Amino acid sequence: MSDKKNIKREPELEKEETPVEENPNKESKKEERKDEGLEKKISELTDKLAKEKNDYLRLMAEFETFRRRSAEERLSLTASASAETVKGMLPVLDACERAMEMLASSADEAAKEGTNLIYTKLMDYLKSKGLAKIEAKGEKFDTDMHEAVTQVPAPSEDLKGKVVDVIQTGYTFNGKVLRYAKVVVGA
Repeated sequence: MSDKKNIKREPELEKEETPVEENPNKESKKEERKDEGLEKKISELTDKLAKEKNDYLRLMAEFETFRRRSAEERLSLTASASAETVKGMLPVLDACERAMEMLASSADEAAKEGTNLIYTKLMDYLKSKGLAKIEAKGEKFDTDMHEAVTQVPAPSEDLKGKVVDVIQTGYTFNGKVLRYAKVVVGA
């Protein structure tokens, strides 16, 4: 009989152990509010992350632009300094050309050879740095390369509008005019 009492009590215990749901809707509403709160936080954090990423990309683009502009300015300064140095050497080239013209009628071969050697070495060096002579004599007058000093009647019809004589040689440096050729134009 004691076994029966134990058996009877066991089902009673089982009934007491099972929890009884008071209000199933109340608990699900709490979970929904919790989920909505989490979704809202996720949405806010995603928006914040997107904004930070956008700001970062913009900053990187600005930095890249700054770096490129700085490099271009450095190159421009170097080219400008080189151009000024070469421009300062042009009177020396002119003096060498005049000396060679004067020595052309001289009998002093050593002076001719020495002057020609100096001129050639100087011109070769400057050419290696980007200097080029503007060929003008016999060419059509071009305001982008030539500066007309005067006009003279053309000795022949084919020289009208063309350069008859060069007063001062012009030069370009890396494709840009460093000094215009001063010329006499046939009219």
